[in-house]
Amino acid sequence: MAQEHRNLFSGGRRRFTPWLLLAPGLGIYLLISVGPSLATAIYSFTDATGIRGLPISWVGLDNYDEFLLQGARSRDNIDALQRTLLFMAVVTVVQFGIGLVMALLVNQNLRGRMFFRTLFFVPVILGAVVQGLMWKLFLRPGGGPMDTLIGWFGLESQFLTGPSAFYWVIVVQIWANAGFTMVIFLAGLQSIPSELNEAAAVDGASGWQLFRNVTWPQLTPAVNTNFLLNIIGSLQAWILFLVLVGYRNGTQVLGYVVFAEGFGQTGNNTFRQGFAAAASIVLFLLVLVLGMTANFVVARRERKYLG
Repeated sequence: MAQEHRNLFSGGRRRFTPWLLLAPGLGIYLLISVGPSLATAIYSFTDATGIRGLPISWVGLDNYDEFLLQGARSRDNIDALQRTLLFMAVVTVVQFGIGLVMALLVNQNLRGRMFFRTLFFVPVILGAVVQGLMWKLFLRPGGGPMDTLIGWFGLESQFLTGPSAFYWVIVVQIWANAGFTMVIFLAGLQSIPSELNEAAAVDGASGWQLFRNVTWPQLTPAVNTNFLLNIIGSLQAWILFLVLVGYRNGTQVLGYVVFAEGFGQTGNNTFRQGFAAAASIVLFLLVLVLGMTANFVVARRERKYLG
């Protein structure tokens, strides 16, 4: 019976059955994922504008050369690249830490924990546009709640118009997504056998020793998942910059550069989808390299703690 089960698709036309079953899903994946990705790579070597009727010419590596090497615009792009890395580093570290602390708090057997679980997770379900509009109204100069508050001290609101705008987007990004990080940590905490904590407590372990030697190693899958998701999510974030700040030198990140160049948001009202495609390939390579590096780090950590 076992042998017959293993050879179910091994004879005659049956060997094509798995491929027929995979074909619909594989076709949809190729159509909506691989196809556009390949088209983007091809477009990055052209001067395409996305405007119907205009001719498209092959320009080779000119878009990449302009993006990385030519003049003041390239310096702005390199600054945006560095700002993207800074955004990723701050968001990943702070969101990871806040999410872990929130998970530890709401995992306690305390009154109201279900309310706080819901409260912490609500921002996640709002969507980036709603999140951005809420904070834009809250920080709005000339009548916003924060402007009114600091006005009592004789100060003027420049949260989204001054040099601090970039860091306020970081704050909103963390506020918007810390609840998701919390949920993953909470699932990890609830999967830890209670016998381990009880045995460590009987042996006289303190709260910190219990966390360091029992909870933290057992949280390895949740730690690794959050680490990867925070890195990749923060590298691709740009909608909050669009809603809160708009396209302005000194604040934009690479993901927003892609959108702004492709849809005429850079101030010169020109649609440069070929150039935007080249910028998106640079962003893809950045995500790929950092994602693979992070995956290597978490794989080593998983082997260390879980074998």
